[in-house]
This record gives sequence, structure tokens and C-alpha cells, in this order.
Amino acid sequence: MSKIQIIKDKCTGCGLCLKACPVDAITIVSKKAVIDLDKCTLCKACLESCKFDAIEVKEQTKKGKDLSDYKGVWVFAENSNGIVVPVVFELLNKARQLADELDTEVSAILLGHKVESEAGKLIQRGADKVYLVDSKDLGHYISENYTAKIVDLIKKYKPEILLAGATTTGRSLAARIAVKCYTGLTADCTGLEIDKDKKILIQTRPAFGGNIMAQIISPNFRPQMATVRHKVMPEAKPDTARKGEIIKEPFDSNDIDSRIKFLDFVKEAVSTINLAEADIIVSGGRGLGSPENFKIIEELAETLDAAVGSSRACVDAGWIPYSHQVGQTGRTVCPKIYIACGISGQIQHLVGMQSSDLIIAINKDPEAPIFKVADYGIVGDLFKVIPLFAKKLKETLNR
Repeated sequence: MSKIQIIKDKCTGCGLCLKACPVDAITIVSKKAVIDLDKCTLCKACLESCKFDAIEVKEQTKKGKDLSDYKGVWVFAENSNGIVVPVVFELLNKARQLADELDTEVSAILLGHKVESEAGKLIQRGADKVYLVDSKDLGHYISENYTAKIVDLIKKYKPEILLAGATTTGRSLAARIAVKCYTGLTADCTGLEIDKDKKILIQTRPAFGGNIMAQIISPNFRPQMATVRHKVMPEAKPDTARKGEIIKEPFDSNDIDSRIKFLDFVKEAVSTINLAEADIIVSGGRGLGSPENFKIIEELAETLDAAVGSSRACVDAGWIPYSHQVGQTGRTVCPKIYIACGISGQIQHLVGMQSSDLIIAINKDPEAPIFKVADYGIVGDLFKVIPLFAKKLKETLNR
């Protein structure tokens, strides 16, 4: 905290500070400046304007929390129906790299019901320890209950870094944990590394619509927290010879948030192929013209045994569910083949798919930004190109 004050003996009441103050926090009383501390934001504009050195700002440093006890890199091992989701294996790979640089260990937090069999997979993928909380009360994800238990574990074991996938579950959980632990959180990261001098986590994520990559740090708070986009990092390869420790932690039913009760989970009827896991994705954009025209995208995807993707414009227009959206505010994907049909290629979309192994773009505008990242570009009417493309594929596949 800082303290600002007027030195009465030096103040002449000239009014220069009054004019400089952007929040109208200074008045002149009896030819002396008076600062309203409730309005003052300590911007120090008045300090710079004063020609008589009549304003003084005293910096008061508050002793921070001792961070030396915080050790280890933790990964939230999200699971779906008792099976660990793939983004966790990506996080374990990166966590192993970060931990090696910090000369510490990797731990996974696994919560759920009848999930003990998954603990071994986490060890094979790089975890040195697995904190297992297995309870029927945790069978269905309820953010308040999961948050309460993980915060207890953080207070008990003090990790210096906590990573989670930038999934629907990960985003809702990480935000709540950060608030409870009074620490920072960087969402939707695409890169993580260790500052070799300060030994702190540098978290990289797109900012300003993806036009710049921001690097964010939390040097004074622990744990340092980040959610990481799926498919931006390689998975850790399983090593069946790895050994680790499974630490079973109890869950007290008294910690259940009584305000919330699980009733049912209604799964959205989407393509049978998971967009994030697909090897081939065919995506449609506003160039399709109408929701009915997504049929040609679906037919091409069916021919290729591919998933159907979409740009944000189509989702916003209500042509296709959000679960198909690829981009900064949708899914980050990294298929072997990505076919963009009628998508101009704004930076927000490119952030979500530009790491694909092979990109094919179909667009009638030869200046469309999508062609700058495409390996193969077809300039033409998609309503003519896609049916011909699908026809040739069927002929080739049926040979």
C-alpha cells in the first residue's frame, strides 16, 4: 500500500495539482491543497505537476506470504464417466517438462467414483503421485463439491503450479479454486514455460482477438494456475514400467454443498465423432449461405469418416450447435487433415486450427486469409467444388 499527503509548509495553493488530477480528488481549502483519499487512485499525476515538492507519496510494502513451502506441479485429472479425458495426458507431458526444470515432482488429482483404475494410467503418463479421492458423492461433477476438496488438498500439500484443461469442467473448476485460494489464473493458455532466473511459470495465451500473444506471470501468489487448450501440446506417451505413489484422500459427505442436487445430464445430440479427437475435420463457414447447406459438409465428412466443424459465424447465426465451433472461443483442434469450406480465415478461427497437419481451403475469394495458412487452396464455388471432391473420393475409395 502507498500513502499520499500534502506538505502544508510547501504548498502555495497554486492549483496545478487540482488541474492535473484525473479523478477530481483535490480541492483548494484556505489556499492549501487537500486530497480526498476516498477518491484518490494514487496515479501520481499531481506529484508530477507540483513545482514546489509539496506532495509526498510514501510506499508501504506489505510482507507477502511465504512461498518457499510450495513445491510440485499438479494436474487436475478430469474424467468423463470414469475415464480420464485426453487433455490430461497433454498436461502431464508439459507438467513433466516444467517439473524437471524446477527439480520437483508431478502429481495428478483424480476425483470421482470408481476411478481408482485410472490412477495407474496417470502414473504411466508421467505422474509421480496421484491424489485419489474416490466417493459416490463425487460420481457426478458438481463444481462446488470438487472445488471444496481440491482447495483442501492445496492447503494441505501446497503445490506451486496447478494445471487444468480448458474444457467446460476445467474452466468452471479452475476459476472457483483460484478465488478460494486467492491466486491468479490464466485461461486458455497455448504455451507454458519456466522463467529460468526467477523459477516462475510463464503462461502464454492469445489476447486482443488473437492479434498478440500475451505472457502472464503470478510471481507473488501460489499456486500458479492455468487452464490449457486441448490439442496444443503433444500427449505424454505411456510408460508401463513407471512407478508412482497413489495417495488416497477421504471425502467428507458433510462438505457437500446442500444447495445443489444432481438431477440429470442431458447430452447434446452431436456427430458421433468427437471434434477434438478427429483425425479429419470438414468445417463450414458463412460462405455456405444457409443452415440447410451444411448438408454438403456433412456428406463430405461422412465420405471421409470425418467430424463436422464450423466457424463462429455459423454458430452465432444458429446454423449449427456450439459444440462444432472451431476457434479461439470454440475448440482448438489438431487433426491430420482440416478442410475449411467457405471460411474466410479470421485470426480467431485460425488460432483454433492452424496447427493441423494438413490444411485444405475452399473459398471463392482468392484474397481470403485462410489461404495464408493452407497447404492446398482451391479458389472456386464451394457448391461446385465440394460435390466434385466428394464424388472423386467415393470413386477412389470404392476401387
